[in-house]
Amino acid sequence: MQLKHVTLVLALGLVLAGGCVRVSQERAERDLEVGKHSAHGLSIDVAQGLAAVRHVAPGELTLWSSAPAWTVTLTTAASAPTSWRVSLQNVLPDAELTGSVPITLISNQPVTRKQFQLELPAGSTTTLTLAPPDRDDPSAWRFAVMSDVQEAIDEVQDIYQKVNQTPNVRFLLGAGDLTQQGGVEQLERFQRELESLDVPYYTTLGNHELGDDGPAYQDWFGRASFSFVYRRVRFSLLDSASATLDPLVYDWLDDWLAAGAGSVHVVAMHVPPVDPVGVRNGSFASRNEAAKLLTRLAKGKVDLTLYGHIHSYYSFDNAGIPAYVSGGGGAIPERFDQIGRHFLIVDVDPERGVSQVKMVQVD
Repeated sequence: MQLKHVTLVLALGLVLAGGCVRVSQERAERDLEVGKHSAHGLSIDVAQGLAAVRHVAPGELTLWSSAPAWTVTLTTAASAPTSWRVSLQNVLPDAELTGSVPITLISNQPVTRKQFQLELPAGSTTTLTLAPPDRDDPSAWRFAVMSDVQEAIDEVQDIYQKVNQTPNVRFLLGAGDLTQQGGVEQLERFQRELESLDVPYYTTLGNHELGDDGPAYQDWFGRASFSFVYRRVRFSLLDSASATLDPLVYDWLDDWLAAGAGSVHVVAMHVPPVDPVGVRNGSFASRNEAAKLLTRLAKGKVDLTLYGHIHSYYSFDNAGIPAYVSGGGGAIPERFDQIGRHFLIVDVDPERGVSQVKMVQVD
């Protein structure tokens, strides 16, 4: 976290104390627009905003996926083309696209991208579903966690190689700070580097994605706060990049906690409510808000909380919930612990909960 961001967090704390503005309101409201777009005779509506609309041209559509499974409703005007090439990026290699219209897979390279040819009748509405065959599998499985790449983007490939070499990882989960400043060129570079990763990377943003002119992140990688279910485990990713959660996000979180009642629930965000060691002021601007959030998570019986922002590894409890800070993507590391770059492997059982969280060092 650079000096200007430390100053920003302190300033935000003063503003929040006065109750004058909602510092992350614009991003929360922008989340509501993700996955919705109309152009060239095609209207797109991705359920729950779980994919971002990246490109629309006559007969062409590109979506960036934020979750293993989702549905999209496509409505064509009477004058719209009937033949469409649909490109899906950041998807599970075995994901399938299904619907009531003819769908032909024409490309699957790299493995997290798929291109389909669709026939959409003009003047009609079609619902398509993207999902892997194991979407509802009740058996145990695993995912990986990595955050805070920033200026280390040149060295990220060996982390991806080690993730690829780890057996049975279904996807990589992230808690933000992918880039240094969140500009379009840096977001594009981050996306290019992902091409060598054999699994998709589902992530929220961090304070380094906020940029100087407002975040471009949501146009590229989708919602900053969202929730999905895969293999009977709920994941909720929250936008805490401004060291607070917007009231809209709290409303969504209440819904997600209710929907996740009785099932395993993993919550991830960038800035942790409480800094476990206090060495970087890496926590919410308001202690009262931190307590409010942790109380919500505890009452919602969340099974695991994951954070970034602090460039090291810590294992602790918050409000009785197992918690891990994993900021090992390569951003300037803490010097005193010699942990360096790393990622986490999380083994989860939908019936029994989180069975293991293991730190894997890369350096």
